[in-house]
Amino acid sequence: MINLLKKVWAIYALILLMVLIIISLPYYIIVFYIFPKKGIKGLIYYNHHVLTNIYFRLILIRVKVYGKELLDRNQSYLIVSNHRTSLDFIINAFAFPGIYRYLAKKELSKIPILGYLIKHTCVLVDRTNAISKAKSIIKMKEFLKNGYSVFIYPEGTRNLTDQPLGVFHDGAFKIAAQLGIPIAVQTITNIDKVSEKGKGIGLNPGTVQVYWEKPFETTGLKGEAITELKDTIFKTMKNRIESAN
Repeated sequence: MINLLKKVWAIYALILLMVLIIISLPYYIIVFYIFPKKGIKGLIYYNHHVLTNIYFRLILIRVKVYGKELLDRNQSYLIVSNHRTSLDFIINAFAFPGIYRYLAKKELSKIPILGYLIKHTCVLVDRTNAISKAKSIIKMKEFLKNGYSVFIYPEGTRNLTDQPLGVFHDGAFKIAAQLGIPIAVQTITNIDKVSEKGKGIGLNPGTVQVYWEKPFETTGLKGEAITELKDTIFKTMKNRIESAN
């Protein structure tokens, strides 16, 4: 019975998200097709901090954020976070005080309604295509240089294992080092108590904690130093998750 109720609540949450996006479509269309340069930052802010706030209130999920004061609102970051559930990307946006662009799988742009938004606000990449990967990196670098932060899941995809974290890929850390951009580390904890992990469908009201660390500097890092930074961030996030359980 409990599992059934969790599935019903997850379906309600999905429908609600679609409804909120549909209600916002006139605003999106105006920005994307009339003010694509001047209006996009305001649109992303609306999605990250207005829409998410309304959404979490209506699905009865509270997101408590710690360490936000460690981030400089005037600084561009390469943001990394753990990834375990379908709710993560909304939590990620809500918890960051500024705005950023996601690195998202190209397949997500095919999702009805939501895909329209993803296509216009994210950096899309086809992971099976080397040329697409190279273009996405160039695009991310452009956004970073233009004052945006960029968000990458270092695990690459959702962690479907019973371990706190999946294996980290090198890409995010190499890009940050190449540009000398600080890495902002966000860790979501207690998410399993609210949302079904992996690809399962299930959601229930509750509280999720998000922790920010003091940003990690990357200026001048090369070779083994980048790998060491990746390992340090992995351990930092793993400790956060384990200490919350």
